[in-house]
Amino acid sequence: MHFETSVDIDAPPETVWNLLKDVERWPDMTASMDRVEILDRPFALGSRARVHQPKLPATVWTVTAFDENGTFTWESRSTGVTTTGAHEITPTPDGGCTVRLTLDQKGPLAPSSPSWLAASPAAT
Repeated sequence: MHFETSVDIDAPPETVWNLLKDVERWPDMTASMDRVEILDRPFALGSRARVHQPKLPATVWTVTAFDENGTFTWESRSTGVTTTGAHEITPTPDGGCTVRLTLDQKGPLAPSSPSWLAASPAAT
Protein backbone atom coordinates (compact mmCIF):
# COMPACT_ATOMS: atom_id res chain seq x y z
CA MET A 1 0.00 0.00 0.00
CA HIS A 2 1.27 3.46 -0.87
CA PHE A 3 -0.32 6.76 0.17
CA GLU A 4 1.00 10.23 -0.59
CA THR A 5 -0.27 13.73 0.03
CA SER A 6 1.22 17.22 0.02
CA VAL A 7 0.19 20.69 1.06
CA ASP A 8 1.59 24.16 0.38
CA ILE A 9 2.04 26.23 3.53
CA ASP A 10 2.53 29.99 3.71
CA ALA A 11 5.11 29.86 6.49
CA PRO A 12 8.91 29.62 6.60
CA PRO A 13 10.27 26.05 6.35
CA GLU A 14 11.96 26.36 9.76
CA THR A 15 8.65 27.22 11.44
CA VAL A 16 6.91 24.30 9.78
CA TRP A 17 9.81 21.97 10.63
CA ASN A 18 9.56 22.87 14.32
CA LEU A 19 5.87 21.91 14.29
CA LEU A 20 6.43 18.79 12.22
CA LYS A 21 9.14 17.34 14.44
CA ASP A 22 7.09 18.09 17.58
CA VAL A 23 5.28 14.77 17.19
CA GLU A 24 3.79 14.91 20.70
CA ARG A 25 1.61 17.81 19.48
CA TRP A 26 0.32 15.96 16.42
CA PRO A 27 -2.88 14.87 18.20
CA ASP A 28 -3.74 18.61 18.43
CA MET A 29 -3.53 18.81 14.62
CA THR A 30 -5.07 15.54 13.40
CA ALA A 31 -7.94 13.31 14.47
CA SER A 32 -5.95 10.26 13.32
CA MET A 33 -3.89 10.31 16.54
CA ASP A 34 -4.94 10.26 20.18
CA ARG A 35 -1.52 10.54 21.81
CA VAL A 36 2.18 10.42 20.93
CA GLU A 37 4.92 9.78 23.48
CA ILE A 38 8.58 10.36 22.60
CA LEU A 39 10.56 7.51 24.15
CA ASP A 40 14.05 8.83 23.30
CA ARG A 41 14.99 12.50 23.45
CA PRO A 42 15.87 14.58 21.59
CA PHE A 43 13.71 13.59 18.62
CA ALA A 44 16.38 12.69 16.05
CA LEU A 45 17.85 9.75 14.14
CA GLY A 46 17.26 6.56 16.14
CA SER A 47 14.57 8.09 18.40
CA ARG A 48 11.45 6.11 19.14
CA ALA A 49 7.91 7.30 19.73
CA ARG A 50 4.80 5.42 20.82
CA VAL A 51 1.78 6.43 18.74
CA HIS A 52 -1.78 5.85 19.95
CA GLN A 53 -4.41 5.97 17.21
CA PRO A 54 -8.18 5.49 17.45
CA LYS A 55 -9.25 1.83 17.28
CA LEU A 56 -5.65 0.62 16.77
CA PRO A 57 -3.09 -0.83 19.17
CA ALA A 58 -0.30 1.54 20.22
CA THR A 59 2.68 1.28 17.89
CA VAL A 60 6.33 2.20 18.38
CA TRP A 61 7.91 4.12 15.51
CA THR A 62 11.69 4.45 15.07
CA VAL A 63 13.27 7.38 13.19
CA THR A 64 15.36 5.87 10.38
CA ALA A 65 16.36 9.08 8.56
CA PHE A 66 16.59 12.63 9.87
CA ASP A 67 17.77 15.81 8.14
CA GLU A 68 17.22 18.89 10.35
CA ASN A 69 14.84 21.41 8.73
CA GLY A 70 14.19 19.06 5.83
CA THR A 71 12.91 15.55 6.36
CA PHE A 72 12.44 12.65 8.68
CA THR A 73 11.38 9.08 8.06
CA TRP A 74 10.21 6.62 10.67
CA GLU A 75 9.27 2.99 10.63
CA SER A 76 6.94 0.75 12.59
CA ARG A 77 6.88 -3.04 12.52
CA SER A 78 4.09 -5.37 13.52
CA THR A 79 3.31 -8.97 12.65
CA GLY A 80 3.33 -9.22 8.87
CA VAL A 81 3.52 -5.47 8.19
CA THR A 82 6.27 -2.86 8.04
CA THR A 83 5.00 0.71 7.79
CA THR A 84 7.27 3.56 6.71
CA GLY A 85 6.23 7.21 6.95
CA ALA A 86 8.31 9.97 5.34
CA HIS A 87 7.81 13.68 6.02
CA GLU A 88 9.54 16.14 3.72
CA ILE A 89 9.63 19.94 3.65
CA THR A 90 10.60 21.70 0.42
CA PRO A 91 11.10 25.49 0.44
CA THR A 92 9.16 27.47 -2.17
CA PRO A 93 10.39 30.63 -3.92
CA ASP A 94 7.85 32.82 -2.05
CA GLY A 95 9.34 31.92 1.36
CA GLY A 96 6.80 29.26 2.19
CA CYS A 97 7.13 25.53 1.75
CA THR A 98 5.51 22.35 0.56
CA VAL A 99 5.10 19.50 3.04
CA ARG A 100 4.82 15.98 1.63
CA LEU A 101 3.83 12.84 3.52
CA THR A 102 4.31 9.38 2.10
CA LEU A 103 3.18 6.23 3.84
CA ASP A 104 4.13 2.75 2.65
CA GLN A 105 3.07 -0.59 4.09
CA LYS A 106 4.75 -3.80 3.01
CA GLY A 107 4.54 -7.40 4.06
CA PRO A 108 2.16 -10.34 3.75
CA LEU A 109 -0.49 -8.68 5.96
CA ALA A 110 -0.19 -5.16 4.50
CA PRO A 111 -3.57 -3.72 3.48
CA SER A 112 -4.23 -2.58 -0.07
CA SER A 113 -5.38 0.82 1.29
CA PRO A 114 -5.00 2.49 4.69
CA SER A 115 -7.94 1.88 7.03
CA TRP A 116 -7.56 5.32 8.60
CA LEU A 117 -7.79 7.09 5.21
CA ALA A 118 -11.58 7.25 5.31
CA ALA A 119 -11.35 9.35 8.50
CA SER A 120 -8.48 11.51 7.25
CA PRO A 121 -9.12 15.18 6.39
CA ALA A 122 -7.10 14.58 3.20
CA ALA A 123 -9.74 12.08 2.05
CA THR A 124 -12.57 14.60 2.27
